[in-house]
Amino acid sequence: MGPARERDEGWLRAARHAKALAWASLFWMTLEGALGLLAGIQANSISVLTWAASSAVEGLASAIVIWRFTGRRKLSEHAERRAQRWVAVSFFLLTPYFLYEAIDRLLNGTRANAAPLAIALTASSLVLMPVLGFAKLRLGQRLNSGATSGEGIQNLMCAAQALAALIAVIAAGAGIAWIDPVAALAIGLVAAKEGLELWRGEECDCHSVPGLDVGAPACGDDCCSGK
Repeated sequence: MGPARERDEGWLRAARHAKALAWASLFWMTLEGALGLLAGIQANSISVLTWAASSAVEGLASAIVIWRFTGRRKLSEHAERRAQRWVAVSFFLLTPYFLYEAIDRLLNGTRANAAPLAIALTASSLVLMPVLGFAKLRLGQRLNSGATSGEGIQNLMCAAQALAALIAVIAAGAGIAWIDPVAALAIGLVAAKEGLELWRGEECDCHSVPGLDVGAPACGDDCCSGK
């Protein structure tokens, strides 16, 4: 957000909303990670285990957004740029989870069991994560916050990975195991791409959030210059 853009009460309200959603996500990721590990063991599913483990990285993105909108940092362009790069790093941390899952499935096939906990947990993520993700994308647009938008994209990727894990668990032994590794590979590539764009500063005024029309003015600060 350039210095010419007024930080009015609406902006401050959106910042508070972004921070509240980040807290909600952090709580859910902690719960999801703990229960997901248990569910993955019960279901004997690498997809569920990998999805649960990646919750720690997604929780890190939420913690970064909380940091970004706390105290004086709320109005700081420097804090936004730093948070944006930290979230970019969290994308790079996510990528190995997805690639490992894809390679393991391609080499070893599907060995999962239809465990009720795994089905319930991944299904709940399919409902909650898109709601959080799209809300954060809208807030990221309103705030011109690449950190908030990046956290939202991670929520959407979490939902996509949960869908792949749910399919793997339900369809275990049904002869369509290839869907799981292909989905994991695709999500891994998306994570790497989004991380690179955030690191370069392409989620600020001069770059639109995927799937949303920003219509923002050209860069008026050093956000896109990487300074």
